[in-house]
Amino acid sequence: MSSSSRGGIRSASQRTKATPPPSIPSSTNRASSSHPRPSDKLNPKTIDPFAEPRRSPSAFSAVYSRGGIPCRLVHGSVKHNLQWERLPETIPFDPLLITLAEGLKETRHPYTFVSQEGFKELLMVPGAKEKVLPILPKVTAALKGALVHSDGSVFERGLNALVQLSSVVGPSLNIHLKQLLTSISKRLMEKTYKEQITAALQEMEQYGGKESLGIIKSKIPTYCSTCN
Repeated sequence: MSSSSRGGIRSASQRTKATPPPSIPSSTNRASSSHPRPSDKLNPKTIDPFAEPRRSPSAFSAVYSRGGIPCRLVHGSVKHNLQWERLPETIPFDPLLITLAEGLKETRHPYTFVSQEGFKELLMVPGAKEKVLPILPKVTAALKGALVHSDGSVFERGLNALVQLSSVVGPSLNIHLKQLLTSISKRLMEKTYKEQITAALQEMEQYGGKESLGIIKSKIPTYCSTCN
């Protein structure tokens, strides 16, 4: 055998020894790849921190979606309106007016408009006072929910609704006024609402009579009456 042939055999043998055999996965590795580890469930990559959390439907939106509010929003080019399924004066105030008052806490369209405008239009029907008085405690309790809300727009809708209610029931609101003023007085410390609240208090004093002045002053001592 020539020297060149022997050298070729030795080179092939050395290459064979230098190449490691393919690794065979152990049973442990196979198990870990086929079965996820408990810590994988906590992998933050499976959670989108920027995803918007799912919102549970509110009581008002659920009622509205079921058709429990007998009116619908009509979009106009300049102004939105409500279209009633039947004349508002033929609709019982219990529970509709209470539901609309609770809807004032909504922060999403169209519920904000429907609750605010629906509450206003119901109070404008003939004989509204007689229809409101039997359910006045429930209506004022619902309005308080809007007055204590952290959202400023919700508070403003609740305050406007309270003035509308006061214009309808007059002195009958006085018995409920004290608990409502507690929530209003807290917002009075904010400059944003001071002028609006003062105007609302003056209107409620006008509708509530002399007795209302003492109630307002008991909760808001700095209030100045404009009535003679």
